Amino acid sequence: MKNLVIYYSRSGENYVNGKVTNIAKGNTEYVAEFIRDNFGADLFKAETVKEYAKSYMDCIREAQKELDHDERPALKEYLKDISEYDNIFIAGPCWWGTYPMALFSAIEGLDFTGKKVFPVMTHEGSGMGHSEKDLQKMIKGAQFVKGLAVHGADAKDSEQTVVSWVNRNL
Repeated sequence: MKNLVIYYSRSGENYVNGKVTNIAKGNTEYVAEFIRDNFGADLFKAETVKEYAKSYMDCIREAQKELDHDERPALKEYLKDISEYDNIFIAGPCWWGTYPMALFSAIEGLDFTGKKVFPVMTHEGSGMGHSEKDLQKMIKGAQFVKGLAVHGADAKDSEQTVVSWVNRNL
């Protein structure tokens, strides 16, 4: 079985345990790397051409505008084909109840027929939001497992939780 993690992660200013603080590595990146390291997954990081604002407050305003207008920000690189993969993990932070629109840019147009999709979200209190429903609307022909919500402030220490969830659902 071949695994792929498609993810978006933000370092720098982030909301952590009720306040804005700087983090050296994005919370979702920890989770993506745990999956890679324990299950041999390939990683694809969605990176936007136009970077989001460095200020967390400005970034979330940009994110809300993208969501309100159903925008698909341009990425530096796109996946063209996922046919070699059996399991696809889609991981990102919870922005306004769903994934960052950059993740939708990354997965739109890919053929998920026959794939097993693993939704993963880092958050500061909102859990999975409506991200699973949003993925199911966009992705057809895949089998979805119940998503995993990881509290962002605890992401760097969540390896055992992530590994247990993957093992239960493989």
